[in-house]
Amino acid sequence: MASRLGCPALWQLFATPLQVGVLLFDLGALTDLPLARSAVNRDADVRVRPDLFTELVGDPACRVLPLWNGKTLMSGERLALAGASVTDDAASLFYLGRTVEQGPAAEAGSPVIAALVTDAGATALEPDPERWVSLRDSGASLEPGDSALMTAAVALANWHGSTPHCHRCGAETHPELAGWARRCPSCNTQVFPRTDPAVIVLVLDNDDRLLLGSNVLWPEGRYSLLAGFVEAGESLESAVCREIAEESGVRVENPQYLGSQPWPFPRSMMLGFSARVAQGEDPDALLPDGEEIVDLRWLSREQLRSEVGTLLLPGSTSIARHLIDLWLVADGGPDLAETAHLAAIEPADSRA
Repeated sequence: MASRLGCPALWQLFATPLQVGVLLFDLGALTDLPLARSAVNRDADVRVRPDLFTELVGDPACRVLPLWNGKTLMSGERLALAGASVTDDAASLFYLGRTVEQGPAAEAGSPVIAALVTDAGATALEPDPERWVSLRDSGASLEPGDSALMTAAVALANWHGSTPHCHRCGAETHPELAGWARRCPSCNTQVFPRTDPAVIVLVLDNDDRLLLGSNVLWPEGRYSLLAGFVEAGESLESAVCREIAEESGVRVENPQYLGSQPWPFPRSMMLGFSARVAQGEDPDALLPDGEEIVDLRWLSREQLRSEVGTLLLPGSTSIARHLIDLWLVADGGPDLAETAHLAAIEPADSRA
């Protein structure tokens, strides 16, 4: 049976064409999201070696990804991987795996270590803080191998930074498994990096208009797709229906999975869906919850293209941007970047 929010159970979505309705997009349509590329051999089997970092640093092919306050250095469009000496004064080290492709800074098969450098270490590498770039800003332009390395490095750094103590006894925990786990010396509890699933939804009405919302914490004019975390004991499809109903006051149906990518700010996994306003619902009876969402708008493709350069829209690294573009180009027209180029303007970009 359908839930009280009008969201069918998973088996109902695929039971008959009548229950499913017309697919809005191909299932899994988003296949090349910037932070979802996995062009790296994580080499997980060797993480158990107690002297792994000594072995890796002694390998002439070893390269190091310096990370300072969540940022790294670039050489042109590629990561500026450094030599093993960068690990000497690093605050923490994580083994990211081996490269699978030849690059300007590393041979294929080279081991790569992420090193969290201190302020002094960062200054020694590059004294100009403006040359250190974040994953949010650079993610969309990174090569697949570079994207995989930096996404993992940022995710691990954020997790270690937020998990210094044991959740069972409160004692200080210590890294192990080359940075992919922490252990409590007091009660021997072992913990692994946590990822919080969140759904982000391309909501459409029967006129094929797109629903965008503005968060209370955002600057005026910034809009994005509605999203929210999956609750305990909740399916992804139910989370889609619940979140949209809570934030917009409108019920949706027929949620369809389109793709996912990690979003390590600090530890989310963004799961992209499309959904249609439920039959019998008035799409214009929008009711922002007032706590998270303060404004909601329905936009046609023509309206959205006409407001490029005015609206602050999601950055090109985010899954939100790619979901919007997936809908926008369905009429054969340009995406957001092409629209801005044709209008000879800079798109207002929220970098989120």
